[in-house]
Amino acid sequence: MHYWAAAKAAAGLAEEHVDASTLAELLAEIHRRHGHRDRFDDVIDFCSILVGEVPVGAKEPADVRLPAGVNVEFLPPFAGG
Repeated sequence: MHYWAAAKAAAGLAEEHVDASTLAELLAEIHRRHGHRDRFDDVIDFCSILVGEVPVGAKEPADVRLPAGVNVEFLPPFAGG
């Protein structure tokens, strides 16, 4: 799993490993690990999420399966072009 830009700053790290079979499980675990950090929950809530190279979009996190070894990326909105 990889955090980019403001998500990286909010988590206090760029990468970490989380065992989860769905995106909902992964989100619950990272909120448990980092929710105490200033702005973490707010930053993660507005990030775009990629599972592999596929954007999650508006899909229900409980319905997004995470195959073993897949990379999940959290990308906050970027300024500029």
